[in-house]
Amino acid sequence: MPERLKSPRLRSFVALELPDAVLEPLVEWRERSLGDVPGARLVARASLHVTLVFLGYQYERDVAQIANLCLAEPAGPFELRPTGLSGIPPRRPRLFALGLDDQNEALARWQGELSERLHAARLYEPEKRPFWPHVTLARGKRDRPLPRLADPPVLPAVLARPFVPERATLYRSTLTPRGAVYEPLAGIDLRAATL
Repeated sequence: MPERLKSPRLRSFVALELPDAVLEPLVEWRERSLGDVPGARLVARASLHVTLVFLGYQYERDVAQIANLCLAEPAGPFELRPTGLSGIPPRRPRLFALGLDDQNEALARWQGELSERLHAARLYEPEKRPFWPHVTLARGKRDRPLPRLADPPVLPAVLARPFVPERATLYRSTLTPRGAVYEPLAGIDLRAATL
């Protein structure tokens, strides 16, 4: 018990940041497509990302080790291509997400390596379901499914093109009554891996 007093805990995750060239048109298209869906709460622009590993609550003293395990070595490049909007789960959606095709599964391999390293350090329990790269665009209210979209909106040409994420970041996630607030703790420039 004294250990917890000496080392507070924080909620954290590792994610890919979206480049501005993708983020700007994504926000506009998402607002046009989902802004009027009953019960849908649009995810804040600053919170749009691709989650790689959700770590949950960790001791603050372990942040440097987590950052080193996840971000110390060069990674990438990763080419992702948006595939379309999905309701998750399909029959009674709790959220709407933009699926991403992981070219050559390079991102899935790296995500698997992160999971293994964190698990070996006893800092993470890997998820049983396979990794699915996506960006959560909107969430429903608790215990209320969102309506199923009979005709999912078509991606505009500017969003249907492949893109290369520029940065991976370890975030602190603080829960507030208005939703989670994310604070970057450490990061890696994925563009450096292309040199």
